[in-house]
Amino acid sequence: MKQNDPVDHDLTITYVAEGIKKVLTTTENEALEKPAALLAIGGALNGTIFDLENSMISAGRSHKNPIRLEFVGVSRFHFKLYCINSDWFIEDTNSKNGTYVNNRSIEKPTQLKKGDIIKVLNFAFKYLPQGDNERLAYDKLSLVANTDRHTGCFNKCYFNEQLEEEITACRITQQDLTLIIFDLDHFKVLNDTYGHDAGDYILKEIADIVRIGGVRDQDVFARYGGEEFVILLPQTSIVQAMDIAERIRELIADYVFCYDSKNISVTASLGVAEYSKDIVTGADLFKRADKSAYRSKTLGRNRVSAYT
Repeated sequence: MKQNDPVDHDLTITYVAEGIKKVLTTTENEALEKPAALLAIGGALNGTIFDLENSMISAGRSHKNPIRLEFVGVSRFHFKLYCINSDWFIEDTNSKNGTYVNNRSIEKPTQLKKGDIIKVLNFAFKYLPQGDNERLAYDKLSLVANTDRHTGCFNKCYFNEQLEEEITACRITQQDLTLIIFDLDHFKVLNDTYGHDAGDYILKEIADIVRIGGVRDQDVFARYGGEEFVILLPQTSIVQAMDIAERIRELIADYVFCYDSKNISVTASLGVAEYSKDIVTGADLFKRADKSAYRSKTLGRNRVSAYT
């Protein structure tokens, strides 16, 4: 259409309507890909989303529950949820303090409807059915709250929460848990030589190559601060973690970082530590991995060291 041609308002309205329809369809399809979920409201779990991915899911203080509520007053197996023909039902499992839906104690299996509020002591959960567009908004809020904006990794706060959860679980299950800490060698010199924009570029590239080549779905990969990164590896032995750390070291050392037509060599020093019975908090495990990373630096950098 030329600039001076008359405007066809009917055609314009049609284009706009089709555009809106396309956006809505995309949003609906995206929502349908998400399972039904419980959204924690308030308290220590505020904002946490528990996906209902299996046909039967239990909740309570025991580590065997997919929804772990490790708080005083919560029963080991407090309630369960199960799906029948795409409808979700909740049932109290003889808990000590009861389970409530919309402030009413449930005495028998109760079908959940959009927006229902489940209460256990001081904890509340909102039921979000599959296909609910509201779920997408919470996902985006959660992503912003838990992600380092520069690298796309998890942030320090989210990592610390996951670390404490895994340590708590390990004290009960005695399953393997390891932690890798690494930071980039001579990063300050790199910034001073090539500029902070080059440093920012390298941090993003590091995050990408490690995420693609060195991190599994169950691992928690986070930027802890500056040029320091951490990887929490559940159900992973020290031998396996050392292999993963060595692979990451090689990925970084072999990668050609090219910024402003200049090739930049980057290496990293890594430390690895494993959970043991004498570890009480996440900080205990972190200190051991951090000590190992420092050892790698003192031994010449660009290497992996394990806590001994």
